[in-house]
Amino acid sequence: MKAHVYVMPKRTVLDPQGQTIHSALKKMQYKGICEVRQGKYFQIVLEPGLEVSAAREEVERIAREVLTNPVIEEFSYRLED
Repeated sequence: MKAHVYVMPKRTVLDPQGQTIHSALKKMQYKGICEVRQGKYFQIVLEPGLEVSAAREEVERIAREVLTNPVIEEFSYRLED
């Protein structure tokens, strides 16, 4: 089983990297782009046979305690067989 964890700045937090990317895309004349937010992606391979509920619990704990700064970031994840 794999966990795909996405970490993004909270909506209330300034995202200078996202703004820089957005500006660059506009200068390159890409159309229809309203906003860019830049985040992080983690792929975690879990041990075979781990129960889904245990996997969810562990991934949430890892994301909360290690992968994010809860003051300025939020996370989401999905599990894949």
